[in-house]
Amino acid sequence: MTHAQLILKSGKITTLNPAQPEVQAVAIAAGKILRAGSNEDVMKLADANTQIMDLNGRRVIPGLNDSHLHLIRGGLNYNMELRWEGVPSLADAMRLLKEQADNTPAPQWVRVIGGWSEFQFAEKRLPTLDELNQAAPDTPVFVLHLYASAMLNRAALRALGFDKNTPNPPGGQIQRDAHGEPTGLLLATPSAMILYSTLGMAPKLELEDQVNSTRHYMRELNRLGITSVIDAGGGGQNYPDDYAVIQRLHADNQLNIRIAYNLFAQKAGSEFQNYQEWTQMTFPGDGDDYLKMNGAGENLTWSAGDFENFMQPRPDLLPNMEAELERIVELLAEKKWPFRLHATYDESIERFLNVFENVNAKQPFQTRFIIDHAETISERNIERIGALGGGIAIQHRMAFQGEHFVQRYGKEAAANTPPIKRMLELGVPVGAGTDATRVASYNPWVCLYWLTTGKTLGGLSLYEDSCLLDRQTALALWCKGSAWFSGEQALKGAVVEGEFADLAVLSDDYFQVEPENIQWIESVLTVLGGRVVYAAAEFKHDDPALPPASPDWSPVKRFGGGWRLSEGRNAASDRPLQAASAACACSSKCGMHGHQHAWLLDVPVRDNSKKAFWGALGCSCFAF
Repeated sequence: MTHAQLILKSGKITTLNPAQPEVQAVAIAAGKILRAGSNEDVMKLADANTQIMDLNGRRVIPGLNDSHLHLIRGGLNYNMELRWEGVPSLADAMRLLKEQADNTPAPQWVRVIGGWSEFQFAEKRLPTLDELNQAAPDTPVFVLHLYASAMLNRAALRALGFDKNTPNPPGGQIQRDAHGEPTGLLLATPSAMILYSTLGMAPKLELEDQVNSTRHYMRELNRLGITSVIDAGGGGQNYPDDYAVIQRLHADNQLNIRIAYNLFAQKAGSEFQNYQEWTQMTFPGDGDDYLKMNGAGENLTWSAGDFENFMQPRPDLLPNMEAELERIVELLAEKKWPFRLHATYDESIERFLNVFENVNAKQPFQTRFIIDHAETISERNIERIGALGGGIAIQHRMAFQGEHFVQRYGKEAAANTPPIKRMLELGVPVGAGTDATRVASYNPWVCLYWLTTGKTLGGLSLYEDSCLLDRQTALALWCKGSAWFSGEQALKGAVVEGEFADLAVLSDDYFQVEPENIQWIESVLTVLGGRVVYAAAEFKHDDPALPPASPDWSPVKRFGGGWRLSEGRNAASDRPLQAASAACACSSKCGMHGHQHAWLLDVPVRDNSKKAFWGALGCSCFAF
């Protein structure tokens, strides 16, 4: 008889196994589930060498799997970034920014890169450029707001050398004052290239700090119960050069997350060449259970980029898109490579599927493909994806952008974005994720909150109750659902004999906690392949050692990751700041135009104004 190396007992373990939905205990051996059942049954597998951990009645779930995350790129930058995830007020956010600016040595920058929404703040507004300049007069600051805009303080403009002679890039706009000088506001109109190309000009971390940064990012994901991700590549993330850090961590047995990575075409005009080279260098499945190549995408060709900037009108894809995409998809189909493609709007998906069907008629797909995002997909196109053997990866981008979507398209149009229930009813594979970090947060519990309540971070209810998922179904999308997207549905996603022993013990019972508190759940014990990779609360003594975040000025070293209700900067001493900012709410006036911040939620969108705020909202002062 095989004996257990680790037993977790006396818990409420959600298995996602229909034949045995909940058990008390689980036995683990050789990195896999040996048995799940009652305490009495599982303890029969213990011997003198078995480690036994009492769960104290806590809820346990299979390890969460983000089907669309930019972990490899995010890890290289994590230690440089100030997180505004969950920060309850703009006053708190600006206080953190000022403190970090005072702590950041030249020539480094303060960077706030996604994962937040102005509607989460008590004030319901963005910071102004004046506020950024006051908080950090000498340290460059870059604040990314979704894929819509970025705010730079005067120090950042100086560091970049931006002046009245700096041209606007294609698809982007540098806002200027009456004298033609840049104000510090960059607008995606609609291309986000201006945002991440500007960010790319900032200093990078040294190699050893990138290694440290990636370890801390993985530990932060472990803190939230994540044990697997599918990395969707990214601009500037070229294979194999920009995979050196993650490969090194893998070689050193320091990966705390299972990663399946996709290869993202890098340069417009060279996409086909990218995939010709890569299909000769590697093949999907190369690697092992901790790090493996997964296929192509999410960018296959830049001409297919339908930018999800809901502050701008839907972009029309270029006329040459079909020809460019078909050539690449034909190559991938011939080489039997899975692929994924960023697709926000149904109009884009319609054209993509026309290409896929043309290719499939000539070279039948022999493996999976993925449509990513699909906020406005139609039922007809869901059916077409299913007929071709594809799946849909959904994320909680609407939790961060729902107010902007409603502002442009109306509440009725937002009522089923994306139509997840219909996808499931039609039998199409669906996996959940975050698309972190440049728009949404990497926090899976914010996604689970959105899936089950239909609310944005600002509390706006987007969907009717009939469109909401129950908690069990939502969790399944984060576990078994996501496993399909790396072809690992038989290996992970449930607490079942023979599957990977990837588990998360939760701070609060996901199935019992009040709906508003789902977003604040954390893991207190995360197990990967039977190995403890994160531990807190009563399990703290089992938490593996991790070197301090580096460099010394890192915001992660100073503040940690996302905002937590129970510790550190959320202590009682912070409450007066939150109360003061809440009292301000939206009553402050724009110093330039004198309007009230709250006007934003009521004003109709004006698409015909090219000079107005984001071409629509009538003001460019960022006062709202």
